[in-house]
Amino acid sequence: MSELSNPLPQLNANGLRQALRIAGGCTLGFALSNLMNWPNGIFFTVYPMLLLGLVPTLNKSVVRQFLTTTVFAAFIVLVIQGLFSHLHLVMVLIVFATFCIFFYQMSSGSAFLFGAQGAVSLSIQLHFASYASGSGGIYPLIVSNAIAIVFTIVVAALMHGVFPDVSARPPRSVAKKDNDSIRHEVLLCSVVATLSFVIFQVLDLRDSISAQSASILILFSLCWKAAGGASVQRIIGTLIGCSAAVIAQLFLYTHSDFLLFPVMVLWILSFIFSRYHILTGGTTGVGFGVLTTFGILFGQSLAPGHDLIYSALYRFSSVTVAIILSLTAVYVVHHLLNRFSVTRHHTYH
Repeated sequence: MSELSNPLPQLNANGLRQALRIAGGCTLGFALSNLMNWPNGIFFTVYPMLLLGLVPTLNKSVVRQFLTTTVFAAFIVLVIQGLFSHLHLVMVLIVFATFCIFFYQMSSGSAFLFGAQGAVSLSIQLHFASYASGSGGIYPLIVSNAIAIVFTIVVAALMHGVFPDVSARPPRSVAKKDNDSIRHEVLLCSVVATLSFVIFQVLDLRDSISAQSASILILFSLCWKAAGGASVQRIIGTLIGCSAAVIAQLFLYTHSDFLLFPVMVLWILSFIFSRYHILTGGTTGVGFGVLTTFGILFGQSLAPGHDLIYSALYRFSSVTVAIILSLTAVYVVHHLLNRFSVTRHHTYH
């Protein structure tokens, strides 16, 4: 009886402010990109979720990492598509080397945001750039992404000004790792991320950006043991996010043409699941999976005049398949790397 009478967990003051920042930031990005008719609305909706959801504070280091990763990822995309798109082996090697840089920053803990944002941004831009020839070329994509990054920083600063923390946050502790474990994590994640890129290119899966992004996001756990749990969480988060988006579409019915209604629904959903995301630790778990899922669906499919029910159903099935295949690849590569002492993964604290 006492367990049944326990109240639901509550956000502290800082957590409530962060949830308000996430909901306000992604909603503002969605609304403005639709009002201005900017292309690639997914950038303006999801990037604020990444910055405000993964990093609870905003400082010079965060801004510098966020801007630097934009320039670096855009440069790599331009080089690959402009110089080496006809040399497939060279292109794959460059992609692999770039992923190694990003995942090294994440594994070593020196610039986690740079690595995380870079891996996602590179994956999305390479995916879109591969099919950009029929939609104005690659340069509008690069410009759109750059505008979205700058816009996200401005929105993040605005949200931190409107909803500031009420008390100082303790610094996050970074687990100490040996060099063998770092090499293991970098090679493991880079190989699987590169395999994901190659498979999506070879099979011409141009409508599966959500699935490719999911195959990258589960690698944020950096190792096999954590990737299994992250995969289950990602599938659950995708299912909940797709269900929430379908319910939102049914609720809006034919009124999604009036921008105010999808904006209100997005804010409500993002606030609800931001709360869950923060209560479960503020990492890339179920809550974050839900946020990014319906953020991508809203950014891609729930602009006025669009319908997302088919998109949501296709997204869930494709994401589930992509995660299962990626997790299989993680398992195989993990055991191969553990055969060698210089790339053996050790438990760390």
